[in-house]
Amino acid sequence: MEKKQDLLTRRDFLRTGGTAVAATVLSAPLSRAAQGTPASRAPMRVALVGTGIRGTTMWGRSVVQDYPEEVQFVGLCDINPGRLAFGKEYIGADCPTFTDFDRMLRETRPDALIVTTMDSTHNTFIIKGMEAGCDIITEKPMTTDEVKCQAILDAKARTGRNIIVTFNYRYSPHRQKMKELLMNERIGRVTSVDFHWYLDVYHGADYFRRWHGKERFSGSLFVHKACHHYDLLNWWLDSDPEEVFAFADLEYYGRNNRFRYTNCRGCPFKTDCKHFWDITKDEQLTRLYVDNEQYDGYLRDGCVWSEEIDIYDKMAAQIKYANGVQVSYSCTTYSPYEGYRIAFNGTKGRLESWVKERQPWEVEDYEEIRVTDNFGETELIQIPHGGGGHGGGDTRLRDRIFKDPTMADPFQQAAGVRDGAMAVLLGFAARNSVKSGAPVKVGDLTTLQPLPKRPR
Repeated sequence: MEKKQDLLTRRDFLRTGGTAVAATVLSAPLSRAAQGTPASRAPMRVALVGTGIRGTTMWGRSVVQDYPEEVQFVGLCDINPGRLAFGKEYIGADCPTFTDFDRMLRETRPDALIVTTMDSTHNTFIIKGMEAGCDIITEKPMTTDEVKCQAILDAKARTGRNIIVTFNYRYSPHRQKMKELLMNERIGRVTSVDFHWYLDVYHGADYFRRWHGKERFSGSLFVHKACHHYDLLNWWLDSDPEEVFAFADLEYYGRNNRFRYTNCRGCPFKTDCKHFWDITKDEQLTRLYVDNEQYDGYLRDGCVWSEEIDIYDKMAAQIKYANGVQVSYSCTTYSPYEGYRIAFNGTKGRLESWVKERQPWEVEDYEEIRVTDNFGETELIQIPHGGGGHGGGDTRLRDRIFKDPTMADPFQQAAGVRDGAMAVLLGFAARNSVKSGAPVKVGDLTTLQPLPKRPR
């Protein structure tokens, strides 16, 4: 019979056992990259798993072209051999390729592993990579449910390896300026936030024609897409989400149409469907996906009206932060335009911005922040766009990882496993709240407990 003192409730575990995990989840540069000065370091030996569009572009070809002295690719891995072969050609990496991930780790012994696979498989590769002695660079979302998240936290504590979660949105000059203004208490103490994201009928639809439209693969857009937004909130507010109450539904895509087909190519309804898309007009996507369907059957141009789609296309959440800030968040996936509106309400004023994702022919080369003082004037601050993808965030993120990972970080833009976990935990809590119809406490999901102020 167990003694009373040997019994441990879940709540006790979250207070005690979680302490050991919490001590290991702060952001840190990759171990190998931090050795020596930038000029004296040996190239980082990197392997990549997942040669889809994200892996071959932002974390493949761009890395090979922009960091030839800092990075050496030692292996590429994908379960689709055709996509893997094209991926190697497109990336331009002179390294072996593997369809067996475990074999790649054994034979190449990389310093770092880049994970750009389907979201639901991230945990498998992150954990195996750390257990093989690799530091990890993983695409967001870090994982797709709380069980997998806990397994990653445990593996991080067990192996001591480092994890970077690639939250590139933090690095755009416009969002950095908002962070600076909030850090300097330009509007006093923040009390509430209104944050509303709009995906247009082109970009939004694309999530529903890919594997992202199935919750078992993406965790839903509350996780895959919104974790980007939640990370911005966590970072801007410098606090952790504590409790969430959410609503969501599927009211436009999926079953909400009178006709459907398997995919756009060959569709008998293409003249009637405003979402018809001819993937064959894009040579890169054709060679990467269409030419390799024979290996795994994946249709990159799947039907947005498929009855298999089970994620939400409209989402709203009320979020309470551990520091007392209240957030109203929403995401719409079938808007006529793309962008977001955000407003921070503070004790001394209001900071707000309307960011519209512009088309190449639109000429504005800056974003604007509006700051209005209580009983005072309005100040308009124009921030020039950064060069490269995501408003300059992609290049600045890669520079930090590969060029100088030990550089000063005055705005705390580097994101580690704790940041990755808190962003997806907020998504899990929102998703669970929709299904249960009740508020969900973030601290009940894993051993990681929300803090009023994020640890440095």
